[in-house]
Amino acid sequence: MSRDQVYGWIILVVSLAIILGYIWAVFFPPMVGLDTLVIKFTGVAAIGFGFGIMAWIGYTLATTPPPEPIDMSEFEKKVEEPTPEEKAPEEKAEAKPEQETAASEPSPTG
Repeated sequence: MSRDQVYGWIILVVSLAIILGYIWAVFFPPMVGLDTLVIKFTGVAAIGFGFGIMAWIGYTLATTPPPEPIDMSEFEKKVEEPTPEEKAPEEKAEAKPEQETAASEPSPTG
């Protein structure tokens, strides 16, 4: 059994134990007020976790410098210039009419 599989089984068993312990503490509290305390703790943990993530996202957005502006002139030059693949069909198209006209004209000998 690999180390990852061992960690997986440990996480599974601990998670199930926490779930069972939570159910026991909420529905069958051993002392008065423990169920209320568990529910309050769960609410605080859930709100803290959710809004903690939102705070981290806000901090990241606030402290990350904006990206460099894109120089569109280079992009426009690349768009305006035909690529070699685009040039090749144009050259072939220009060559065909010359061949066609030469073939359609009667030869001087014939």
